[in-house]
Amino acid sequence: MLNRFFLSATVACVLATPAMAGDTPSAPGAKQYFINLQDGDTVSGPVKVLFGLSGMGVAPAGTEAENTGHHHILTNRAPFGEGADDADMIETGIYADDNHQHFGKGQTEVVLDLSPGTHTLQLVLGDLYHVPHDPIVMSEQITITVE
Repeated sequence: MLNRFFLSATVACVLATPAMAGDTPSAPGAKQYFINLQDGDTVSGPVKVLFGLSGMGVAPAGTEAENTGHHHILTNRAPFGEGADDADMIETGIYADDNHQHFGKGQTEVVLDLSPGTHTLQLVLGDLYHVPHDPIVMSEQITITVE
């Protein structure tokens, strides 16, 4: 009976941990930004994107280390905080789909194969569970044109 109690308590703690991940603090003054792109740029495809971060470090997803996180790039969607599912992602983690890419191995750049036209890009830093820090560390959303 006692073993069942400890097993149940352990499972409950493990399952509850991701729910608390939204409380991962960010470092004061931390900033995320694009190194090689600016709002309004016209570029040729494929588009190389360099991710910048100051005031915190980059670590792979699953790494529990103070003042670290990993990059996510959001493409062609509302600015983070204004999207329909953003409140859920703040609580449970940024999901992966065509508009949300994870760089959970600690990558700091990507080459995007964007079609010709106008595209929006934004970076959001996630903690070990892909959940944005508190307060959220993210870049401004930029708009680029691909020729």
